[in-house]
Amino acid sequence: MQTDEFVRRVQEQARIASGDEALKAVRATLETLGERLPDDQRDDLAAQLPKQLRNYLSRRKEAERYTLEEFYNRVAARSDLGLPATIEQARVVIGVLQEAVSPGQLDEIRAQLPAKFDELFSGEPYGPGSPSV
Repeated sequence: MQTDEFVRRVQEQARIASGDEALKAVRATLETLGERLPDDQRDDLAAQLPKQLRNYLSRRKEAERYTLEEFYNRVAARSDLGLPATIEQARVVIGVLQEAVSPGQLDEIRAQLPAKFDELFSGEPYGPGSPSV
């Protein structure tokens, strides 16, 4: 999947007004995911993406350990959105990411993250009745 298609799918699925705003959501989510993953997993994931998206993942050289709540807070800080919108958009970005890379790669990534991160990969919409952050 090419960058334009990836961004377009995020824009449509998250109902984001512009391609620029969708790209901002993609960048914020992938940069934050890249911070959280060990080098080998980040590199393996990046290898399956087009160059622009690969660069977002690879900005950080050393993995950091933090909670899902901190993940969402970091994405929010990068995207300048409130937390509910950030959570929804991050989940859409991860959903499109799951379409763009091999299932085995996503299984490896999920295995590196705490179980709480499963909700990020669930595709469940954020809102009343959804798991808390």
